[in-house]
Amino acid sequence: MLLQISRREIERRRSKLASRMEARGIDALFLVSNSNIAYVTNFFFIPTERPMAAVLKKDGEAVLIVPFLEHEHAEKYSYADKVYSYREYPDEKHPMMVIADVLRELGLEGKTIGFDGDGYGHVFGYRGPRLSEVFKANYVYARDMVEELRMIKSDEEVRLIAESGKWAALAHRLLQEYVRPGLYEDEVSLAASMEATMAMARALKGIYRPAGWSAGARAGFRGQIGVHSYYPHSLTRHAIIKTGDILVTGATAPVSGYGAELERTMIVGEPSHEQEKYFNLMLEARQVAFNKIKAGVKCSDVDKAVRKFYKDKGIWGYWRHHTGHGIGLDYHEAPFFDIGYDRVLEEGMVMSVEPGIYVPGLGGFRHSDTILVTRDGYELLTHYPTDLESLTIRD
Repeated sequence: MLLQISRREIERRRSKLASRMEARGIDALFLVSNSNIAYVTNFFFIPTERPMAAVLKKDGEAVLIVPFLEHEHAEKYSYADKVYSYREYPDEKHPMMVIADVLRELGLEGKTIGFDGDGYGHVFGYRGPRLSEVFKANYVYARDMVEELRMIKSDEEVRLIAESGKWAALAHRLLQEYVRPGLYEDEVSLAASMEATMAMARALKGIYRPAGWSAGARAGFRGQIGVHSYYPHSLTRHAIIKTGDILVTGATAPVSGYGAELERTMIVGEPSHEQEKYFNLMLEARQVAFNKIKAGVKCSDVDKAVRKFYKDKGIWGYWRHHTGHGIGLDYHEAPFFDIGYDRVLEEGMVMSVEPGIYVPGLGGFRHSDTILVTRDGYELLTHYPTDLESLTIRD
């Protein structure tokens, strides 16, 4: 079986969306989000200033509107029923005017159109009119119509995310093996990512579909080294790894557009008492989250339980972010384990679980795993050691 989304799966999605459109009196969906376009057509592309759109009619027909340089690409690799293109951006006739012409040809003038974006977003300096300014229709904001469906993963999607988790684990294993004091974070990350990517490419060649900007396995630190691991969303600093450093890692390996998230906290050399203390508190916090997760529980209740743990342990000042987020076509997507998000968990949701502890002057402590929500709990889709001994790097 190919590690790709099948045409049958795309048709299932379109059928569900068509039923929802019918119920809401929507004649067509106009989608400009990269991930939403991929969700209904299985077309992956490099977004630029040139507008891209998918139009899904209530009869299930899907159309792509792309710049000319993507025309053959879209015809060959998408599951769209028809591909239209315009010459260039901004060109003599602005692409949004061409898109309006296509919608007229599709018989949608004066109809009800649901959209996830009114025209095209500000990407790479794009400028142009809104769709609603150049095409007469009744417009309904319908972003959630697609994203609600995306929250519940199909068996095919889960399979791709689980496969991603396997290659992410390989990339992380190599990352851990290559860590040595005196090395730049970059050389460790690049070596591990290259080796894991080539293993993945050789093993899965012709079986999976590289999609989007990233086509392989990646593992690295993103600057979260030593005291700088305190910053949850640090950027790479070309840091040199030293004995005593805390290393907060991240690994993923997109498979046909879907990626898992695997993160760990490692210590270089013998852990100090303080490092061990907060490492173990981080493990406790994530176990609090795991204990709450199952279908029927509110996302907010998972985060509330974790926040209570921080307060009970007297470490609220070291809290920096919510407990986790959905993952799939996007690295972050709905739903969210957040106190202000009351969505009820359902079987088939795929989430990250990643409560972290961030101590000024010491560093950060965070593991992240990707899980599938089940009726009675969850299933891990990423597998890697979590204990301090396994994650201590000794000479």
